[in-house]
Amino acid sequence: MSSIPLADARDFAPFARRTLLVRVVLVALIVAALAAGIAAARNPNSQTIVALPSHADTIVVLDLSASIGSDTYSRIGATLSSLARSHDRFGLVVFSGQAYEALPPGTPAADLAPLVRFFVPKQSAPGFAATYPQNPWSNTFSAGTQISTGLELAHTIATRTGSRRPAVVLISDLDDDPADVVRVSSIVLAYRRDHIPLRIVGLNPSTQDASFFQQLLGPSSPIVQAGAAAPSTQPRNRTPFPWVFVVLVVAGAAALAARELWTARLEWEPAR
Repeated sequence: MSSIPLADARDFAPFARRTLLVRVVLVALIVAALAAGIAAARNPNSQTIVALPSHADTIVVLDLSASIGSDTYSRIGATLSSLARSHDRFGLVVFSGQAYEALPPGTPAADLAPLVRFFVPKQSAPGFAATYPQNPWSNTFSAGTQISTGLELAHTIATRTGSRRPAVVLISDLDDDPADVVRVSSIVLAYRRDHIPLRIVGLNPSTQDASFFQQLLGPSSPIVQAGAAAPSTQPRNRTPFPWVFVVLVVAGAAALAARELWTARLEWEPAR
């Protein structure tokens, strides 16, 4: 006999439905865990040097003024390389005394990678010191520093495109022209007014310059020093793989499987 005839078999129906519900919920959790794992694995180890809002339409503002010396070129290269590996999308504004839009918003991060070579030293021959390649900006573009021009253009682009989640990353040594200080303060206030997050990656700035810009940003947006933090301490721009969630779901599935194996199944049918 595979089942026990019961006159009150209908009384067990709620328990059967509860067991079915538990199994359906468990299957749904397993499917959700698999989906979360697949979503996280699509961009493994993706992180940037500075924390950004999730799915932000980010504009990078890069300082290429004459005050940027070869000693900070490697920091620019490391920052651009980090952004290029993030699998996000960026716009790029380059500035010195003036600013121009080098890449429009929404450009794949990989398009930043070709710029990295200009900020990585190369040794031409054994015995010779490594030097940086000639870049397109050093002779005709790099001059005085007007940080406000870069920030103002980025602000205009962010508001012009009507982006839902704009954000701006300033990469600079923060050595601004003293005559530009008032204008910089004004444009930073405009960022706050329009709720556009502004992050700064400092290229070895002086204590005084870093302090000034930190006061403008406020404590909620600390200045990140390019090249100063180890990769393991860099802020992530994406959620890491949900190992804890996966382990909990697997443990729950194992517990239910053990219960099914070690607990006798009770089956019944209405008495005839």
